[in-house]
Amino acid sequence: MSIDETWDLVVIGSGGAAMAAGIEARSRGKSVLLVEHTALGGTCLNVGCVPSKNLLAAAGHRHRALANPFPSVPTDAGGVDLAALMTQKQELIDRLRQAKYADVADAHGFPVCYGHAQFVDTQTLEVDGERVFAWAYVVATGSAARIPDLPGMGAVDPLTSTTAMELQDLPSSMVILGGGYVGLEQAQLWSHLGVAVTLVGRLAPYAEPEVADVLRAVFADDGITVVEERAVEVESTASGAVVVRTERGAEVTGQRLLVATGRCPNTASLGLDAAGVQTDDRGFVTVDEHQRTSNPRIFAAGDVTGAPQYVYVAAQTGHAAAAGALGQPTVVNYLGLPAVTFTTPQLASAGLTEQQALTAGHVCDVRVLDAKDIPRALANRDTRGALKLVIDATTRKVLGVHAALDGAGDVMLAATYAIKYGLTVDDLADTWAPYLTMSEAVRICAGLFRSDMPTSCCA
Repeated sequence: MSIDETWDLVVIGSGGAAMAAGIEARSRGKSVLLVEHTALGGTCLNVGCVPSKNLLAAAGHRHRALANPFPSVPTDAGGVDLAALMTQKQELIDRLRQAKYADVADAHGFPVCYGHAQFVDTQTLEVDGERVFAWAYVVATGSAARIPDLPGMGAVDPLTSTTAMELQDLPSSMVILGGGYVGLEQAQLWSHLGVAVTLVGRLAPYAEPEVADVLRAVFADDGITVVEERAVEVESTASGAVVVRTERGAEVTGQRLLVATGRCPNTASLGLDAAGVQTDDRGFVTVDEHQRTSNPRIFAAGDVTGAPQYVYVAAQTGHAAAAGALGQPTVVNYLGLPAVTFTTPQLASAGLTEQQALTAGHVCDVRVLDAKDIPRALANRDTRGALKLVIDATTRKVLGVHAALDGAGDVMLAATYAIKYGLTVDDLADTWAPYLTMSEAVRICAGLFRSDMPTSCCA
């Protein structure tokens, strides 16, 4: 490979958005180069989705052994070999990096150049000081955990989700700042591995209240302490522990502090000013509906743009950015976008919340199905859960589906189809649903719009 040639497209990054952009360009017969300054695979593979879900699965197995609802089938769980757990996690990452990134790049025929990319003007990129020329560029550099600027933070050596998933020894206790999806997953991960966890911050702030209440109760069952207040100060004690103080005067202490209060874009030293690329007040690259930046020659995709931080969104925006950069503007359709938090039970949603629907001008109707009315939950001997359907009362079209259930993420595929293709709640009630599956909850809940009388298992 020579980077001296002029490429049709140069993509900065190698995660989901960058790979999608590369595949899109090659599908159009164009030459494309990916530039990566660290590890191939981006956030999802290296420090995000893959390692966190792998570790959550491991921790979940231990927790299920301890909280077994079937006393006639006894189970137990011993201590945790965290170093060995981290080794098998890394083995998975390495295997997927080769199979899903390196081999894919080779199959589609686009090289990956390693080095730091920086724009020197509106048309030219340098990689480790060597000039690279392209007709168009896609910035897909992702994001990183943001450390809040709280008094005392600089003295406590906080963990992030990235650094926590590299620990070799279990701390005895941990305080987690932030009740969003990263904070929730990390809280349950470490709790299920045997760490005493305290979470500070509003729990599941964007979830429907009926759904958030389920997880609130589950966290209490798990022994996770939740302080739903805003942290205002942290302090290191003489013993090396961390104290977190809240706006209402509460104090919580843990051996380690993990911060999960948001993310910031990876744009440092990219030379965006020299390239004439504008960013918003948080530093995210500003793009239009076609992923085009303020420089018409440069597009951007994925987390670096402030888009919803899911790898499937990154991939779709990557395809759109490459298509636009190569002369065919494309718009990403977010209708029915699903979201999953991989706690136990999972929190998942697709479409609008009840409040969002009202704000958008819909006359809403809603129903909430308790998990005790779902045959699968009864068979599992775990009825902690709920599913909420939000519909337009006039058209009866499905606007949103929200759940806290075992396997809620899988339920959302049907929800996304319903919302995207304009199905009504009657369509859902009259459609086949396999019995003794969690996805049957959608059909059962849809039936509540017709009658609140109890039904037989499949009636």
